[in-house]
Amino acid sequence: MNSSRLSLANLPVAPEVDPHSLSVGIVHLGLGAFHRAHQAVVTERAAVATGETRWGIAGVSQRSATVRDQLAPQDGLYSVLERGLGDPTVQVIGSIRDVLTAPEDPDAVVARIADPAVTVVTLTVTEKGYRATGTGLNLDDPEIQADLTGRPPRTVVGQLAAGIARRDEPLTIVSCDNLVANGPFLRKLVTDYFDALGKIPETFEATRFPASMVDRIVPATTEDDRAEAARLLGVRDEAVVVAEPFLQWVIENDFAGDRPAWERGGAVLTADVAPWEQAKLRMLNATHSMLAYLGALRGYETIAEAVRDEELSRLSQALMTDDVVPTLTPPDGLDLAAYGASVLERFANPALKHRTRQVAMDGSVKLPVRMLGTVRDRLAAGAEPRTISLAVAAWMVYVLRTPDLDDPQADKLKAAIAAVSEPAKVVDALLAVDSVFTPDLRDSAVFRDLLVEHVSSLLAGS
Repeated sequence: MNSSRLSLANLPVAPEVDPHSLSVGIVHLGLGAFHRAHQAVVTERAAVATGETRWGIAGVSQRSATVRDQLAPQDGLYSVLERGLGDPTVQVIGSIRDVLTAPEDPDAVVARIADPAVTVVTLTVTEKGYRATGTGLNLDDPEIQADLTGRPPRTVVGQLAAGIARRDEPLTIVSCDNLVANGPFLRKLVTDYFDALGKIPETFEATRFPASMVDRIVPATTEDDRAEAARLLGVRDEAVVVAEPFLQWVIENDFAGDRPAWERGGAVLTADVAPWEQAKLRMLNATHSMLAYLGALRGYETIAEAVRDEELSRLSQALMTDDVVPTLTPPDGLDLAAYGASVLERFANPALKHRTRQVAMDGSVKLPVRMLGTVRDRLAAGAEPRTISLAVAAWMVYVLRTPDLDDPQADKLKAAIAAVSEPAKVVDALLAVDSVFTPDLRDSAVFRDLLVEHVSSLLAGS
């Protein structure tokens, strides 16, 4: 194997689009593995299909310089290692043409967003990156406060607001995070920010925030993955990302100006994302989280191991069939039964070592989006949401049993259950965390009784 590193001068497997030809027309905030395995791939496929060269991506890492340090020596190139049921395949992607690290140069991030050549901004910053409360922007967040005082912005909402304020032409901003109605939600956050500033730029009214829904399993890259990519490529790639073959991107067709022909790269453009989004959040994401909590409590390291447990597989099917499907109105072209079966098939892919602890991260912000809407809808229908309540109970026991809980509200959650071990008290303490549970759920005797029953059973079995 060649010991040299992937770069424009060292391209054993060339990208389908010449990276030299691409100019930057997109800014992406949150340059993690998911973006590189998803939106950047669709963008490159669209460029291949159309021959357009104006949609290179300037990627922004919101925290560390790790991704920049991986990509810079490789001229922005990286590979996507697809692991399905057959032999793995690898593809070099060249659509990322610039990499910025926000903490190091926040002014450069705003300048990129304000660049007239840029007409689209996309985001994958995870739920906690929006710094939101249940109703809008968390104006008490110290980082939001610091941005509002005029420092070069370091929060996502602050970056967007500063970029919009410097533009003469409106922008299209596409959230690709797992948030309900993510486009309108992000518009509300930016509006709250401008309201706090006391000044709304003229261009903001015409700025569009289309909703979108994304789906692809992208597990953390391991040393074995890097070795596999190096074997297939013939060169080292320090920025390789791993993904399943499946990829889905549904985007509301509401743009302020020019955009990539993403539909030519495999995306679905639609007038209404909501039915697709609800199916994905409530079926795939909720099941993923339930398998993560129950699997971790049983000692399984990966989701694939967890779903191969016959009882957990049966519970996953019951979650979707008994609790979730009755709450959904499927979009045209989506068979919910087939979709549910495909979810479990994808989770069982042994080549994707998606770790239970990784999926279990940030539960306090994932639960309201992935599970609690289903609970609320089933209660309103007079039903007993037994399996989805088990999923919530598994999160509660996971919080109780995990010393190094990886969650933005870890301190609050741990304080709530300090010196508490009796099931009913654990349930009541966590139901009282109002940043997770709303009063209607907290006051539901049916929901509470189910949680106490499930937490009791899980603690007895641990």
